[in-house]
Amino acid sequence: MYHQGQGIPQNYKEAVKWYRLAAEKGIAASQMALGSLYVQGKGVPKDNKEALKWSRLAAEHGNANAHYNLGNMYGNGEGVPRDYVIAQMHWNIAVAKGVSGPAYNRIRDLVAQELTPEQIAKAKQMAQEWMR
Repeated sequence: MYHQGQGIPQNYKEAVKWYRLAAEKGIAASQMALGSLYVQGKGVPKDNKEALKWSRLAAEHGNANAHYNLGNMYGNGEGVPRDYVIAQMHWNIAVAKGVSGPAYNRIRDLVAQELTPEQIAKAKQMAQEWMR
C-alpha cells in the first residue's frame, strides 16, 4: 500500500520497512519489491549490491519479475559485470514464467541482436537448467 500509495499517501521509506520484514521471512514478492526499490533508490539509498541480493533471493524463490530485474541488472552492468548472455537467460526465464508485454520483449529482443546464435543457445540452455 505504501509503495503504490493505494488508499494512503505514498511513502517509500514505510514501504521499505514492511517489504524488508516480509522479505526476511522469505516472501519472494517482497524480496523482489525491495530489490526494485534499491535499484531505483526509493526509500533507501540506491544500492546495486542490495538490489542484487534481494532480486536473487526472489528469483531463487521462483519470482518471474525478479528474473526480469536481474536481466536488466546484467544487461546494464548494475552491481554486476555486464553480461548479455546471463541477462538473456534471466529474461528467458521471466518470459517462460509469464512476464510479457511489448516493453519486456523489446528489451530482450534488442539484446539478442548483440548476441551470436551460440550465445543465444547458451542463454536458452542456462534458462532451462535454472528452471529444473
